[in-house]
Amino acid sequence: MNLTSRERVIRSITFERPDRMPRDLWWLPAVDMKQSAELRTLLEDYPMDIATAPFKPGTSKRQKGQPSIVVPGSHPPVSLPLAGGRYVDEWGSMWYVGEDGVIGEVKKPVLDDIAKIRSFTPPWEYLDTTDLSEVNEAWATSDVFLLSDICARPFERLQFVRGTEKLFIDLAYGTREIYRLRTMIHEYNLKHIQMWLRTDVDGIFMMDDWGAKDTLLISPDLWRKLLKPLYKEYCDLIHRAGIYVFFHSDGCIDAVFADLIEIGIDVINSQLFTMNIEEIARQFKGKITFWGEISRFILHLGTVSDVVEAVGRVQKALYDEHGGLIAQCEWGKDNPPANIRAVYSAWFPDHGRDHSRDRD
Repeated sequence: MNLTSRERVIRSITFERPDRMPRDLWWLPAVDMKQSAELRTLLEDYPMDIATAPFKPGTSKRQKGQPSIVVPGSHPPVSLPLAGGRYVDEWGSMWYVGEDGVIGEVKKPVLDDIAKIRSFTPPWEYLDTTDLSEVNEAWATSDVFLLSDICARPFERLQFVRGTEKLFIDLAYGTREIYRLRTMIHEYNLKHIQMWLRTDVDGIFMMDDWGAKDTLLISPDLWRKLLKPLYKEYCDLIHRAGIYVFFHSDGCIDAVFADLIEIGIDVINSQLFTMNIEEIARQFKGKITFWGEISRFILHLGTVSDVVEAVGRVQKALYDEHGGLIAQCEWGKDNPPANIRAVYSAWFPDHGRDHSRDRD
């Protein structure tokens, strides 16, 4: 049985015995800057089954003519300022770049004073000027499973707009305005998702980083009050259109894994190595598709043997011939290319090009 990439991913999500595990790779802009040859060779040797649909980001009046920055994943190269540079996102917050090839972090949130919310509105013009005209042609001319751009990240957007420290203080005090801001962001996200649902895209991609090293950044109860209803509405909207929900969150999020399954997330990308992988498998294997990943610490500082051992741990805990697992990792800044290659050669020992013959 030889499946297309799209068929393979769908069978993995629906537990209908794909011919092999789907492959996916994320990389930071730094990889395009410093390791592009190694990246291209890997993608030739191990073709990926998932990609982001082509689109042209919109423009926001708050950016004052500066190009939009697209969060990296399976995206084309992103043009970022070099270390010490800065840029304004579509919502109006100022980002600073500390290292070449990384997205940076917000240093000047647009709502540094919560009183500014009285005259604040979402950047609707960004969505109005986003061009999705290439999506349907890309879908029709490729058999790769196509994902949308990141359509919703409410917890992160609250931090980007308000500032992380001030947001946490607002939440601790139950500041009324922060819930008004949440509603603004939610309405914006709904429109963004609806835009993509009018295309032929196969899955809608959402993300929000809730986790620290060994716990959530907010309590599970607050997470369920503040965020869960939003995600549930997104999932219902997406599923009514017959589309799959893909979600990413960094950190230790095992406290809400059951909630993610309950609200209908189909595919989850999480930092498995911050949690007890075997316990996650015991409770949730077969109920959701795991979209990677491999420990970024091991990929950066470990040996090839360490990487192979890490893949083996995930495989032993989560692999099922019926599906439910995607071979994925993130290629970070200055990761040894041999370590990234080891991820895929460990998952697919009988696939990929034989480089020994290149030297003959």
